[in-house]
Amino acid sequence: MTQAYSLNLRHLGALLAVAATGNISGAAKTVNLSQPALAQAISKIEQTLGVSLFERRPGGVTITDAGTGFIIRTERALAYLASGVRQIRRGSGKPVLMKLDQRVTMSQLRALVSVVGAGSYAVAARQLDISVPSLHRAMRELQETVEIPLLERTGRAIRPTAPAGQLVHYVRLMLAELRAGIDEIATRNQGLSGTLRIGVLPVARSYFLSRVLAGFCTQWPAASVEIVEGPHAELLSHLRQGDVDLLIGSQREWVPTHDVTQEALFDDELVIVGRTGHPLHGKTPLTTADLLDHHWVMPAPGTPMRVHWERMFAVRGQTPPILRVQCGSVTIKRGMMLEGDWLTLMSRDQFRLESQAGQLAEIGSPGADFWRTIALTRRNDWRPTALQATFIELLRSVAAQMRRP
Repeated sequence: MTQAYSLNLRHLGALLAVAATGNISGAAKTVNLSQPALAQAISKIEQTLGVSLFERRPGGVTITDAGTGFIIRTERALAYLASGVRQIRRGSGKPVLMKLDQRVTMSQLRALVSVVGAGSYAVAARQLDISVPSLHRAMRELQETVEIPLLERTGRAIRPTAPAGQLVHYVRLMLAELRAGIDEIATRNQGLSGTLRIGVLPVARSYFLSRVLAGFCTQWPAASVEIVEGPHAELLSHLRQGDVDLLIGSQREWVPTHDVTQEALFDDELVIVGRTGHPLHGKTPLTTADLLDHHWVMPAPGTPMRVHWERMFAVRGQTPPILRVQCGSVTIKRGMMLEGDWLTLMSRDQFRLESQAGQLAEIGSPGADFWRTIALTRRNDWRPTALQATFIELLRSVAAQMRRP
């Protein structure tokens, strides 16, 4: 994201003007820059990206292939910014603010994102390596431009207003779009390079994802993959604001937002797991009393695996036992089972990796038709790069091999 911050918003707006008019002299009039200043602005963007966006000709300019892709990303990025400002101003009955690229600076937006994230001017200033007065000035200028309060002080602390949170959401989407444009150009320049950011739920760190990642890294030898782990709500938030490209995990029956889409990849059978040597290991059939006589470690209420666990007892006409430990961490669950006769539910795909160490064993089945669906979640308006599209194709290919016959 740092390289995206190095781009100048006014220069990006000028870039779109040149692309629209086909010549620098005509565009200069629309962006309030002299022709030499506009030419210099375009050159600075090209130097930052390391690629020519236009071919200069006597009668004007022609957009290069690299320029076409980056211009599309720039249009989408500035549209996100315009949407964010329009939304927070609409709430106060204010009219649309035109030519934002000439009114707002990237430094101001970076200050906003940092201050809102840190909740402190002092912490944000250290993160950005600038003085606190400079940060105050950037925030004051931004608030004066959008004409909406963005921060409020509570005692010694500051907290973002609701409009600030909304604006940060759109600014992050803007930055994600610029980052994608930069990655696409890096792929052109360096070949098979770029960065992929994947949000992964604990239940998805399994044989399936390992296969996908291994194949992807072979196919894109210069690319890098960043795995972001966490609970579903946190990762969904990261996805919606563009901080991660994709989210992989158990499919939710209901997602509390309208701007993302879930795509089912494959169904994975569930199994009851305990330590090797567990008293129930090898016992058939497992009775309801057997399941009630041992402690379980399961994730929080509402998670797909917890819902399956509760249903396992419900179909037997029993109330689930009280859980002494609620935890979604595979590492902690494994440790609990190795320390005693604890049980958990696990997908067979996940258990395949755990069983290789020889410490955990399949105790039995929770019953017929107990499956979890592994799904890919993405933003509805997301435009994948070639690297991201390749990863999705590989996800679908490996998932197809794992589907039930």
